Amino acid sequence: MSTLISRKLLKLPKLLIYIILGASLLLNAFLLKQKSPADSVKVLGVIDGDTLVLAGKVRLRLRHIDAPELQFCGGQEAKTELEKMVSGKSVRIEEKIMDQQGRPMALVYQGSTLINQSMLESGWVRYHSDLTSRTDEIQAVADQAKAEHLGIYSPSCYQKENPDNPKCNIKGNIDKSTKVKKYYLPNCAQYNFTIVEKDIGEDWFCTEKEAQAAGFSRAETCK
Repeated sequence: MSTLISRKLLKLPKLLIYIILGASLLLNAFLLKQKSPADSVKVLGVIDGDTLVLAGKVRLRLRHIDAPELQFCGGQEAKTELEKMVSGKSVRIEEKIMDQQGRPMALVYQGSTLINQSMLESGWVRYHSDLTSRTDEIQAVADQAKAEHLGIYSPSCYQKENPDNPKCNIKGNIDKSTKVKKYYLPNCAQYNFTIVEKDIGEDWFCTEKEAQAAGFSRAETCK
C-alpha cells in the first residue's frame, strides 16, 4: 500500500508533493500535542490551599498566594476550593522559580484558567507580592475579593467584634512583618482599629491569662 501511494505521489508536481507532506507532518504534530501535551502534568493531590502534589510526588506552591493553615479560619475552605479546580486533572506549569526555602513555586494553568488568579478571586487566600507576567491582573482580583468581603475577608474570619462570644473581647493580633504577638484590651489606644484576622492565627480571648498562654503579650499602648 505504501509503495502504491509513493508511486502516485511521484506522478504529482513537486510543489504539490511538498504541500501534502508538509500538511501531513503538521497534522501529526498537532494530534500528538493534543494527545499528550509535553508541558502538562497530572495533579495527584492537594496539601492545602496553595500547595499541590504533582506526578512524581513533586510538591509545588502557587505563586502570588498564601493560604491559611488548615487549622485556621478558611484553611479547609481554601483546600477544598483548590481541590475542585485541579484534583486529578492535568495542569500546565509556567514561570517556575524556587522560594527562599528552596521550594518550587509557579503559575499553574488548568486549560486556559490561571489557578493562582482563580484562588484569589475566591477570597480564600491572601495575595503575596511577587513579580510575574500576570502580577497586575492578579493583584487586581485580590483587591476586588477583599473589597467584596469574600472568603477570609468575610465576617467569619475578619472581625472587629466577637460574633461568637461578645464578652470575650480581648483582641489577639500578630504583626505580619515581625510575627510578634500582641493583645489589645478595650482600653488600649489602638483597640477600635485592630482587626482580628483569624485566617493567620489571630483570635479572641476572654482573659489576659488566656491570651498570654497562647503566646501573646499586652500591647504597649494599653493602660
